[in-house]
Amino acid sequence: MVTGSAGFIGGHVAETLRAAGLDVVGLDLRQGDGAHHPDAQDLRQGAKAPALACRADVRDPDALDALLPGVGVVVHQAAKVGLGVDVSDLPAYASTNVYGTAVLLAAMARHNIKRLVLASSMVVYGEGHYACAAHGRIRPGPRTVHDLKEGRFDPACPHCAEPLTCAKMDEDARPDPRNAYATTKLAQEHLAANWARETGGRVAALRYHNVYGPRMPRDTPYAGVAAIFRSELEAGRAPRVFEDGGQLRDFVHVRDVARANLAAVSAPVAPGELRAWNVASGTPHTVGEMAVALAAERGGPEPRVTGEFRLGDVRHIVASPERAASELGFRAEIGFEAGMKEFARS
Repeated sequence: MVTGSAGFIGGHVAETLRAAGLDVVGLDLRQGDGAHHPDAQDLRQGAKAPALACRADVRDPDALDALLPGVGVVVHQAAKVGLGVDVSDLPAYASTNVYGTAVLLAAMARHNIKRLVLASSMVVYGEGHYACAAHGRIRPGPRTVHDLKEGRFDPACPHCAEPLTCAKMDEDARPDPRNAYATTKLAQEHLAANWARETGGRVAALRYHNVYGPRMPRDTPYAGVAAIFRSELEAGRAPRVFEDGGQLRDFVHVRDVARANLAAVSAPVAPGELRAWNVASGTPHTVGEMAVALAAERGGPEPRVTGEFRLGDVRHIVASPERAASELGFRAEIGFEAGMKEFARS
């Protein structure tokens, strides 16, 4: 079963799993493609579990009880995503991401389902890894409003105040979430680890980096930066690049993410264990570079660097993809230039 199967990533994941010959049932609050999908009320009234998808809420235990019999693996993609608008979003993030995951895990335990693939995120790390020439590896604290207003976007060494060099982050880094979405994604990992220990289940937690690609949501305050830039270009407006555009990110194509989920279905995880993997390209680019690539493909306008900032953002986060390569056999295949060309027109 794939939760969030009508969503951007979940839809690609469900398609990839089916293409690999797996029987997949989807669950999503939204209507997916194709014929009529039974909704939660249909299931409560005794309708058979659908062949492809069901319109239901992951927080609905009755719907889960109707869908889960016969399921061997749950791929949990359903979530409220994005940084959020302000603190008024906290209840919605906690309800969907934390409570929804708890309801799902309890239902999996009732039906003796022992394997979960969890869509986690690089946001659980917070700020990335850095190195100081004098003090070695550094994990800086949150950036201050004062520094950001003054245009000091890069964190400095807390010991000597000298500039830091960005370094790749592996899965053993200490989590340090910096916003509501990040906090709820880490809570999902903790709940899944609790479930695994108590039931003997196995959890493959995939920490997605910046996912982009066809069918990415647009024109919403919760959309990813790639979708926001594309929407601005489609409207004939220059993409507004926050800070100085130098923020390093790892942009990974959604079809590669779907392939990682396929690999994780049979991931080498011991009973009672949660094992995490970065899902990333391994080749970072700046947010400014992405804006330039999209604008060039669409013929402008040129991006506009604004100096604006969001307090919950981190400056740099660069992933090591090596654990996923060695343990899952997964490496991203779609390069930045080819992916951005496709995305600009999708």
